[in-house]
Amino acid sequence: MSRRNLLATSAAVATALGLPGTATATESRTATATSALHLAPAQDQVKALCRGQITARALLEQLLDHHTKVNPGVNAVVTTDAAAARAAADRADKYLADTGRTLGPLHGLPMTVKDALETKGMRTTCGSPTLTDHIPGTDADAVALLRAAGAVIIGKTNTPTMCQDIQTSNPLFGKTKNPFADGRTAGGSSGGPSAAVATGLSPLEIGSDLAGSLRLPAAYCGVYALRTSRGASPIVSTRGHIPRPPGWLTSSDMLTLGPIARTAGDLELLLDVLAAPSPADGAAWSIDLPAPTKTRLGQYRIGLWADDSFCRVDADTRDLMAQVAKAVRTAGATVDDAGRPVDFEASNHLFERLMYATSAATATDEAFAGEVKAAESIPDDSPAAHYLKSRTMRHRDWARADEDRRKLGAQWAAYFSTHDVLITPATPTAAVLDQTSVPSDDRYITVDGEKRGFYEQTSWVNLASPIGLPAIVMPTGRTAEGLPLSVQIIGPYLSDRTVVAVAKLLAKVLPTAPKAPALTA
Repeated sequence: MSRRNLLATSAAVATALGLPGTATATESRTATATSALHLAPAQDQVKALCRGQITARALLEQLLDHHTKVNPGVNAVVTTDAAAARAAADRADKYLADTGRTLGPLHGLPMTVKDALETKGMRTTCGSPTLTDHIPGTDADAVALLRAAGAVIIGKTNTPTMCQDIQTSNPLFGKTKNPFADGRTAGGSSGGPSAAVATGLSPLEIGSDLAGSLRLPAAYCGVYALRTSRGASPIVSTRGHIPRPPGWLTSSDMLTLGPIARTAGDLELLLDVLAAPSPADGAAWSIDLPAPTKTRLGQYRIGLWADDSFCRVDADTRDLMAQVAKAVRTAGATVDDAGRPVDFEASNHLFERLMYATSAATATDEAFAGEVKAAESIPDDSPAAHYLKSRTMRHRDWARADEDRRKLGAQWAAYFSTHDVLITPATPTAAVLDQTSVPSDDRYITVDGEKRGFYEQTSWVNLASPIGLPAIVMPTGRTAEGLPLSVQIIGPYLSDRTVVAVAKLLAKVLPTAPKAPALTA
């Protein structure tokens, strides 16, 4: 009799007699380990699926049950298709049973997708009433990569209308709440994805990032997020992202997509799937991101930019940055807390000019003509002049701004010739009060009791945006109220794997970030 049959027979006998048996105890431990597998890191879920410790269908049912308990209180997932997800999970299980092989690195993993990414056969609105009934006939390139890797798409997560806010609410689905405090914002535009990951509604997500839309909500919701590298082309294809409108083949020249996860290791899992040339380039191109060359934190040359007069951070964030400085020095890293790669204010100003310019692409002819007329007559010192004159700049002016961007990139490259990474605050404060019901011009944040501009929330994350540097937001520590705090790790172009590696190492020596109550209940 084989050992396998012997164990099965022993278990049957022990069960019949009411006695504990070896196999029964093992099965009991396995059942306990998989009973809440949907809340485990994505890497653990995939391992269990690939080893046959749980079926894709069983894991999906765990997650759908979690949705019924948690999502009504946070409103992160706004569209689901349980029938299609069950069919996909069943196909994954059958394939594994029939072939002994997995579908790919995300075999059977149930996950959600930001409602800004077109998803074949699933309502995709980007929170806009004009897209209420939009059901795409094709997947966005990133969504197609998820499916090809074996992921099971269960639904879509909330976003502000057309991704145009840094908090998440829209007329179709309402507001996504911060997982830690109802009165605080989840951030935007990837507020739904970040809240979903934080509360266990999805093990992984894809966010989009132009002006911090990926990293800001990740910081507020206490999860990891990676803005991926972008040069002339992004390393993660953006085709199928709204905005631009459905059907457009182009996107903003600073937009990137990137993973959101509860661990740095899970970021890496999804990065491996997403980093791929667009289908049009795939016949000849490949993307092979360099592996980290260092294994210990003490081997790194680390820059620290803890605060700046252009965007002061609050006391909690200053204390956190002091803890970071102490930790990396204790680890033996070479630390520079005085050098600065660029002028903060000048970089931010250039980024805003380029962002406003690219945002004009989808304006109607009539609306744009009105903006051109207004820009020609408005005084340079008017509060609206920067926005209007940037949106309507001539191509000659844009070409010169683009040249300034390349020069800014050269400054960063020079900095990274003597530094491996730069660590900065992610935001000036922890999650701020939600102000979705407040008119845009009346919104503000408070930093150590001082009123500050509402959009200063994104200033630190905007440092990496104009020239496409990879940047991670990682949660670490908390405020006295229990809100998560985060830091940002910026690396040189195409060092995406290195900034992930540094985040893994830092997680071992920095304070533990809080988990959302829905993840621990």
